[in-house]
Amino acid sequence: MDGQMAETTKEEVDGGNEVNDPSEWDEDATKGLKNGGEQMESPVKEKSLGVLKSFRRSLKGFSPKTQKDKSLENTDDQSSNSPLQPPQSPSLIRGSPSQSLLQTPKTEKTSLTRTMSDSAVEITGTLARRGASIRQSLGLGTKKYKQEPLEPVTEAMTLSEEQTEVVDTVLELSDTYTLPEIPPMPLSVMEINKLIETEHLEEAYVNLLSLRLELQREHQALDQEDYPIELVNKEKDLSLLYGTLKNKMSAIVRNSSTLPSHNKELLVYVAYIILEEEKRWGAMQGWREAWKDAVLNGVRDSLKKVPLDSREKNASWLAVHLGLLGKAVVEDLQRVKTELLSSYPADFNVFETYVSCHHEAVGEHLKRLLEKVTELKDYYALLDFIIHRYPSEKLMGSISLRPELKEDQRALPVDKDFLNQIKDKYCARLQADMKTSLNRIIDLENEEMWKEKRKPMINEGIYCSHIDMDIWTNIKGHVQGSRRIDVNLEQNVVCSCLEELKTFLKRFESAFVEWSSPLSSSSLWAEYHISYINSFSALKEHMESYKNTCPIQLELVQKEIDRLTTSLSQAVMKNFKTDVKPFLRRQMTGKWFSFDEDFLQLIHKTETLSEQSKYMTPKHKQAFVNEAHFFVVKEYVSQLMKNNYSCKNRKNETAATKITNQWEKLKEIFQDMNSSLDWLHPVGNQLSNIIGCKKSDVKRNLQPLVENYPDIRKGHLSAVLYFRGIIRGREKHAILQKLAELKQRTGNTGNREQALFSEIQAAVNTDCLAGTPFSCLSFIGPDS
Repeated sequence: MDGQMAETTKEEVDGGNEVNDPSEWDEDATKGLKNGGEQMESPVKEKSLGVLKSFRRSLKGFSPKTQKDKSLENTDDQSSNSPLQPPQSPSLIRGSPSQSLLQTPKTEKTSLTRTMSDSAVEITGTLARRGASIRQSLGLGTKKYKQEPLEPVTEAMTLSEEQTEVVDTVLELSDTYTLPEIPPMPLSVMEINKLIETEHLEEAYVNLLSLRLELQREHQALDQEDYPIELVNKEKDLSLLYGTLKNKMSAIVRNSSTLPSHNKELLVYVAYIILEEEKRWGAMQGWREAWKDAVLNGVRDSLKKVPLDSREKNASWLAVHLGLLGKAVVEDLQRVKTELLSSYPADFNVFETYVSCHHEAVGEHLKRLLEKVTELKDYYALLDFIIHRYPSEKLMGSISLRPELKEDQRALPVDKDFLNQIKDKYCARLQADMKTSLNRIIDLENEEMWKEKRKPMINEGIYCSHIDMDIWTNIKGHVQGSRRIDVNLEQNVVCSCLEELKTFLKRFESAFVEWSSPLSSSSLWAEYHISYINSFSALKEHMESYKNTCPIQLELVQKEIDRLTTSLSQAVMKNFKTDVKPFLRRQMTGKWFSFDEDFLQLIHKTETLSEQSKYMTPKHKQAFVNEAHFFVVKEYVSQLMKNNYSCKNRKNETAATKITNQWEKLKEIFQDMNSSLDWLHPVGNQLSNIIGCKKSDVKRNLQPLVENYPDIRKGHLSAVLYFRGIIRGREKHAILQKLAELKQRTGNTGNREQALFSEIQAAVNTDCLAGTPFSCLSFIGPDS
């Protein structure tokens, strides 16, 4: 026979006999039908004969011979003198008479002897050799037809004049069809097989019914124990022919939406043969299931014809293919609606069956496509097609498919596990792509900024870079795209992006530090640091919008951004401190009186920092300026605590004047920087007052110093007095005693946030005790 069996093999029941559809019958069994054959040399094996037991029982059901039922014996006697009646089968015609069209005219009982055809002998031999294969029915393959190009989907498929005539003819045939009269003598096995092959289904079917009736009559004429090989062969012939007919009908149905219009008329015969067989007692079962399988296989064939380019040939291979796939589905269903519905009775639910088969075939097709997908855009295309495009107005919701296609039939019923599998692969691919994109951002910064040593951009008065917007737009694009799929995917995408961003921050810091370390002495180095402090702070604010989506991952990212911005800020501050410390250490020395270069360098470095800090975001600027202010004040005052110099010969007045002048310049700079540490401003003038005043006025000038800075200790004041020139003696002791009284009066407490002297270590001046009588030491209490 001219084809392969239907792809989906199902169990089919002929009476009580199980029949399957193996492809191996395709050639050998058919060859036996066509060419005839010799009877096998060995007796038919019991296993081969046992296959037809149930089929015989269906035939014996019409025979009244039983030894246990006398009433059946009487019936048998009567039947010997009366014509054999075929099994009752209601006519397939709408409104037909109740009389079965399969009844044969009354004839005298004669033993109908037909010589076993050569083909029957051959079939017997073939079946014996194949053993259990006889339980399976024949499978006919489909003819291969040239692929037709897909046409664009239109809102409504209009039929040509020729197609309209075909539909009208099919409708008329369907409405008026009646099963022809069953011939009293069937054609030969090969003739019936030829009718099936040439698609003369109606004539072939009525001859099959005639052959079946003949077999029943011959069976009734035999004793129960007598079952000749000729009858076995005829049963096999009948079973094979039924299988061949079923496979031919499946092939017709499978190709019904692609073959020329004459196939539509054959569908009328297919439908009514199925209905007739379903009504017959003892007939082969599974006709409706085979029809559905044929529909599904036809849909699969149709989808296989949709063009599919390779990834190498077309970067948009999947998006293009899914577009063509959707059009093919709609066009197939339009053809079913306009051309095939007229060929079937209403109870076949043809359109619903084709819709469900398209759903199943598309689902299978998408699973095969998933195995080929490796890129993010293609995973997205699959998800978008399943969730949005397939049930949209452009495809399954098309007006051209209404009203036959109901609203609840539009969506593609895919397994939840399959959909989750695509989403998981999408997120994994996204995270890998995100890592590549973020690394590319580092490369771009290196190529466009670092290597060229370009100054950072200034936007709205602050240094900035593209880095925060590059990262933000990248993440935002992925999140917005996933949101169009569903909320669950959006959440997974956000978490994936945040996970990758967290690791990126460390990679960026490592790359930037490696590049910038040799440039730490240049102003460009600080400008880059400030620009990245601003950019990553802005990125942190952008990411705040995902607080409700992925709170845990966002918190980790925010902590990492804070760590990075703090690290960058501390690097700038550390660099500033390193630069100015040498100039601060050379203050309050003998050279200091006549040499101003160190202080001028201090002013220059501080002014440079002040200028750079203007381009820092207010949030970071305030803390940064305050830290610089505190450091300079602390280090400047610390120089008085080191006992490096002691003023003599009224040099204390010169020193006080210089301290006052320098302090005013420092205070002016930090006021311009908008430092909020105003409480530091008085300390310089108050110390210069103690240094420049008369010895008798020192105690009077202590009170404002203690009130503003209650954390000052005797060691600090001793160091100041040493610089003043009061190294030892009762005057020093009286001044220290006054400090103790003032601190006791204030409770030795103060605002810890305004602690200055507690951060300064005072030098121990052992010279102040030299030559002091032991009795005087009793007046000196512990430092407090």
